[in-house]
Amino acid sequence: MSLYMLRRAGVYLFLSLAAFLSVFPFFWMAVGATNKSTDIITGKMTPGSNLVVNFQTLLSQVDLWRVFGNSFLIAIVSTILTLAVSSLAGYGFEIFRSRVRERIFQLLLLFLSIPFAALMVPLFVMISRAQLTNTFTAVILPTIASIFILFYFRQATKAFPGELRDAARVDGLKEWQIFLFVYLPTMRSTYAAATIIVFMNAWNNYLWPLIVLQTPENKTITLVISALTAAYTPDYGVILLTTVLATLPTLVIFFVLQRQFVQGMLGAVK
Repeated sequence: MSLYMLRRAGVYLFLSLAAFLSVFPFFWMAVGATNKSTDIITGKMTPGSNLVVNFQTLLSQVDLWRVFGNSFLIAIVSTILTLAVSSLAGYGFEIFRSRVRERIFQLLLLFLSIPFAALMVPLFVMISRAQLTNTFTAVILPTIASIFILFYFRQATKAFPGELRDAARVDGLKEWQIFLFVYLPTMRSTYAAATIIVFMNAWNNYLWPLIVLQTPENKTITLVISALTAAYTPDYGVILLTTVLATLPTLVIFFVLQRQFVQGMLGAVK
């Protein structure tokens, strides 16, 4: 066997091992959702017959449809508002030039180094004084102005063809019309990639909702999973089933927008 074939075999072996390590937690989670808690503790790795019982137990403990409705509402509204604000800001930072533009942008990037733990107390004080505690608005507002997504859109706007903008201006379009009717359709792969990132962050958000959402009626799916694991005798079958259900929306969105996500991350413009 040639050296080239050995190298290719080594590469495929490494990739196969990496794929197995990546997929195995999802496989174990899906299998565990069909088993009893005692079977999961003993390490059973084959599908069981307890899926229906686990689902019935989950429904008896949690208002599942309300919880998913809360999570979807927060994630969808957060995604729409974040994309709207961040794409406008990223477009403006790249298109409109001024003396202080770069200094302001550098200051915004500097804020990325501040951990959220340092902002929780003053942010909670602001939310409390605005009487927004225990509302979805309190969860959504702090996520709208995302500096990372702003930075992402500004970098993507560098690839936006200037000829299209100039042609639109010659045709008499105003700047907001250029943004809506030229920029948005051209940068759809960028929006798709940003949609996946923002939606997943909003869907999986745990710490801030834990602080501001104080009643069971407003809990999100991440808070429910945390509450199930904190029980005195946790039912691991129910916990894994809930985790599987919580993972499905993000998987669906990723697979639907997968091609556009890759194009957007590579900076492709169509």
